[in-house]
Amino acid sequence: MRVLIVEDEPLVARAVERALLQAGYQTEVAYDGAEGLVRAQAGAHDLIVLDVLLPEVDGLTVCREVRQQNIQTPILLLTARDAVADRVRGLDAGADDYVTKPFATEELLARVRALSRRNGGNPAGSLRVADLILDRARHDVWRGDRQIELTPTEFELLAYLMRHAGQVLSRHQIAENVWHDATSTGSKMVELYIHYLRNKIDRQTSHPLVRTVRGVGYMVDG
Repeated sequence: MRVLIVEDEPLVARAVERALLQAGYQTEVAYDGAEGLVRAQAGAHDLIVLDVLLPEVDGLTVCREVRQQNIQTPILLLTARDAVADRVRGLDAGADDYVTKPFATEELLARVRALSRRNGGNPAGSLRVADLILDRARHDVWRGDRQIELTPTEFELLAYLMRHAGQVLSRHQIAENVWHDATSTGSKMVELYIHYLRNKIDRQTSHPLVRTVRGVGYMVDG
């Protein structure tokens, strides 16, 4: 499970990261709202731990922007504000839960686990674009009534594209978030796996979902 931590206080960021790493999660840290928003938009995360009071762009704005782009990654807010109105504003902005500072590590981890359970143990859940359905829990992919067999890499590539349905993703973004190495994974490798996906997803149909935007990248769009 990959967690994006967006927190500008280094001591708090390190404490949250240490607790999550010790609990077995993979982590990535951004130290301001602008950087956090970019990473949330481009990354394949299962959960976002987001501070409310951030430089550059505040946490509630980050939350709203993420939801407006139809990114459904669960968001756990960290807030120093304990007033009911402040908590309501966070939830209305699209957050799934919140922890009030200062917080106990045990409470933070419990809320992370709760968000995971809320989606069947898999925060990413099922994804759907038109008649294409990807079920992460079962590792199943269906196009209409046809089940599609994918390799693990093909599955992760499709999941990443579907999480960002309607958004053009560059080869660099894909390599960084699917192979986790944009340096040694060349564009030819990305093109090859897009070709594999297209053959499996779009064959026997007159409505292709895996699309190439020439000179920019690739997308899944219904």
